[in-house]
Amino acid sequence: MAVLARLRDILSEERWEFAPHERPAMPGSPGSPDHPLARRIAYGLVAVLVGLTGGFGNALVAANTVTLAGALGLDPSEIAWLPTVYVMTNVSINLLLIKFRQQFGLRPFAVLFLSLYCALTLGHLFVRDFASAILVRAASGMAGAALSTFALYYLMQAFPAKWRLRALVLGIGIPQCATPLARLFSPELLAMSQWRTLYLFELGLSALSLAAVLAFRLPPTTRQKAFEPLDFVTFALYAVSMALFAAVLGLGRYVWWTQAAWIGWALLAAIPMLSAALWIEHHRRNPLLNTRWLGSADILRFAIVTLMARIVLSEQTYGAVGLLTVLGQNNDQLVPFFTIIFLATVAGFVLSAATIDPLKLTQPVMLAIGLVAIAAWADSHATSLTRAPQLYVTQAVIAFAGAYFLGPSLLFGMTRALQQGAGHVISFLALFGVLNSIGSLAGSALLGTYQIVREKANSAVLTQAISPTDPIVQARLQAGASGVARVVGDPSLRAAEGGALLSQAATREANVLAYDDMFRLIAVLAALTFCYLLFLIARRHWRAMRKR
Repeated sequence: MAVLARLRDILSEERWEFAPHERPAMPGSPGSPDHPLARRIAYGLVAVLVGLTGGFGNALVAANTVTLAGALGLDPSEIAWLPTVYVMTNVSINLLLIKFRQQFGLRPFAVLFLSLYCALTLGHLFVRDFASAILVRAASGMAGAALSTFALYYLMQAFPAKWRLRALVLGIGIPQCATPLARLFSPELLAMSQWRTLYLFELGLSALSLAAVLAFRLPPTTRQKAFEPLDFVTFALYAVSMALFAAVLGLGRYVWWTQAAWIGWALLAAIPMLSAALWIEHHRRNPLLNTRWLGSADILRFAIVTLMARIVLSEQTYGAVGLLTVLGQNNDQLVPFFTIIFLATVAGFVLSAATIDPLKLTQPVMLAIGLVAIAAWADSHATSLTRAPQLYVTQAVIAFAGAYFLGPSLLFGMTRALQQGAGHVISFLALFGVLNSIGSLAGSALLGTYQIVREKANSAVLTQAISPTDPIVQARLQAGASGVARVVGDPSLRAAEGGALLSQAATREANVLAYDDMFRLIAVLAALTFCYLLFLIARRHWRAMRKR
């Protein structure tokens, strides 16, 4: 009985008398009382801890897929499931989390998901197999959605009411800083005890976050009956369809799109399920997804621009890092590179928060996409001699742009959702989650596929240009053979090694040319998106002038 009483106390909300200006903006969100300075500092520190914990759940794996594949004995297509499964659970869970908070409060919401995350991460340390790794990533995806929300709430409590919009921008930025940080210190973690150290670090962060959330409670929220039976039907259809789309986008370029039969079956199941979910919601009185609002012209334009932005911002996570990996550089050699990216990311969020203007949200997005277009075009001139220092400036610009873009993009949709009523917030957050999570996967899938296709084309051209009778080619073959003369005594084997070295050089050059082609594609896509935004702004000003 004592244990049950203690559990009830942990899960219960505190009683709090709110002044009129301190009441929660909507059921499920905390109140906004005036806090003393010490409590604000504590809330800010908890926000950083919780936000980074949510971000590291995927960043640690995504930054070390090659090492983890070797340690766990997985091939490239199997290890690709780990970051993909994270997205599969993360992309749709917000549909239920919002209503869960509205009906049961903030406390059970935090304790349930953090406890599940801790338990599965701990279990994986003792059960070393592919299935347990998948379960941990799935739990990490669900917990990551919950923790990102809590980072926002805690940081908003740390700021005065007049700075709440700035806190919102900074709060959404904390989990984004986990990706460059993971690449900075994960080599040292892996050197200690390979994959187990990564999971111990992840377990420690989740346990600290659980303790911090229990120690520093958010102001309670107002509750209301939120769930309806059809919510679970819609969620099941929507979640499974999004998971299938994520699996196709995450694994397609590894198993190849036209070679794996399961891709066709997944799409065959996902499209009707998503259509059924949208049809149900379209005819409901209190829909979970407001299809009429989501189909409005303003929101469709927002979706197009945000999706294109997520795709072109994959230039950094896939393009630049992939190019440096092909050229023989790894995380150990890229510490200054990722330090610059981290600092540029922080600068982007800080400047975005300092300059945010609810009446001018399109201009920062347009500026960010324009910067990506310029930086990607500069990167398209890379050669096989390019190393990380040559990419410091352009990648810092892209990291800054990615951070500067996110806050105004979120506020653009959120303000329009709140104008229509609090019920539209669920619809917007579902759309925003799809655009960012699925958009990032789609960006990597598009760019990765294009890079592979261009590498094959460039390799064919380079191979055809190599003639054994060409004096330059003969000199290169002899130089390669001479390089292994001390360890290979047989002249025929030395000649074969020289040919193999020349083939490796041709493959490397084909890959570099393919990445250059990919950078040019990104620059074109970003430039087209920039021009589209410029057209929308010009049309809006023209219509405003006509009304005068």
